[in-house]
Amino acid sequence: MIDIDFVESLIRMLDESALDSLEIRRGGTRIRLSKSPDGHAAVASPPANNAAPERAAVADPAQPAAGPEPEVPDRASSAGLLEVTSPMVGTFYRAPSPEAAPYVEVGSTVAAGEVLCVIEAMKLMNELECETAGRIVEVCVDNAEPVDFGQVLFRVDPA
Repeated sequence: MIDIDFVESLIRMLDESALDSLEIRRGGTRIRLSKSPDGHAAVASPPANNAAPERAAVADPAQPAAGPEPEVPDRASSAGLLEVTSPMVGTFYRAPSPEAAPYVEVGSTVAAGEVLCVIEAMKLMNELECETAGRIVEVCVDNAEPVDFGQVLFRVDPA
């Protein structure tokens, strides 16, 4: 049985990403989604001898696997603060591991390119880097909370 909510979330994630296509094998099901008109979206059962564990793969090998695109903090609030938003749907983590200290705290000074957090999407950990130097004024999401595409994660006072 195919979980329609899972498929719909995959479609939303693909629409909001720079990927052109995506292929997932989960249990006894294979799901392939593609944005391009010459591609196709299909849900099919794998061959009977396929007992592969759950995995995700980019189905278009021509698409470079450059990792997450850093979010450009382009939205400004009335106080002149830059908002760093989530580039994807996933789970927000303030630190690289549960026992590690958070990457940044309120009041931390950050440089352009410095890691602010990790967003886990489909079992992949994606580091989100700050695009500008400044000081962290607000952390808008609690650790281990789900985030949506475009959700404000941090407010930064630019240097």
